[in-house]
Amino acid sequence: MNVMITGAAGFIGSHLCESLLERGDRVTGIDNFDPFYDHGMKEKNLSGFIRNENFRFFQNDIREPDELKKVWEKNCRDLDAVVHLAARAGVKPSIADPAGYEKTNVAGTLNLLELAVVSDPCPKFIFGSSSSVYGNDTPLPFSESDKTESPVSPYAATKKACELLCHTYSHLYGMDMTMLRLFTVYGPRQRPDLAIHKFSRAILDGKPIEMYGDGSSCRDYTHVSDTIAGITAAIDHCKGYEIYNLGRSDAIVLKDMITAIEKVSGKKADVIQCDPFAGDVKKTCADISKARLQLGYHPKKEFMEGLREFLDWLKRN
Repeated sequence: MNVMITGAAGFIGSHLCESLLERGDRVTGIDNFDPFYDHGMKEKNLSGFIRNENFRFFQNDIREPDELKKVWEKNCRDLDAVVHLAARAGVKPSIADPAGYEKTNVAGTLNLLELAVVSDPCPKFIFGSSSSVYGNDTPLPFSESDKTESPVSPYAATKKACELLCHTYSHLYGMDMTMLRLFTVYGPRQRPDLAIHKFSRAILDGKPIEMYGDGSSCRDYTHVSDTIAGITAAIDHCKGYEIYNLGRSDAIVLKDMITAIEKVSGKKADVIQCDPFAGDVKKTCADISKARLQLGYHPKKEFMEGLREFLDWLKRN
């Protein structure tokens, strides 16, 4: 297959590029090296496959439609699929800069849809959404059929808006669309702002960690290898308009996650309890029965095994 991946230099995007290239696909990667975290980390993410003859990389910004159109018309005329992972990420920063999140996440997605819909053939479109769209009022485990009308952060609202845009384009133009609601992905190359990476680094360095709330919040931590298997299956099965949860269906309490890092690292955490912040989803856990049935999605990596793998990577890097 010939696949475009936006956000190709990021955590999940780089793993997906690597996986698709290993199975023999051609991959066009796009990333703007947004300064949300270190440029050098993203270059390192690409280093293992940047010279692969089946990989082409373009440093472009999805917020710039004219710039994006030039790359698309010269290099992307025969695409089978677009996997759109590029986004401004993070709940807390979105509260400080909602306009920036709207421009990247919503307008950027619209720019890509506009290019895809006039392509011949029209590529499949796989969108990286988020478990945050479920908000705080949805009972666990979250099902794709649950209402998602009450996002509690600008980040979540932009992801929901993109799902609606994709549905509209699928309805109007018959585009094959798959929305993937990703649940707290972790593993090697994880973004440094995410809890497992941030806490692990602080504990290894003997620095305090800030725990928001009383530690009773929980997340459905999903290893990146399982997420990549789910995205790949979605590429291969994309037809019509579908939404899938890609989680592990195993919610882990925040305090237990910190204890697990202590156990794997052999070091004690210095925990500073802080007030919870508005916009944070208290609990997430995925109902993955639809993805199991229709995509053959079966997450395999146990949390402690994945955490050991991550800590090993962090120490090496």
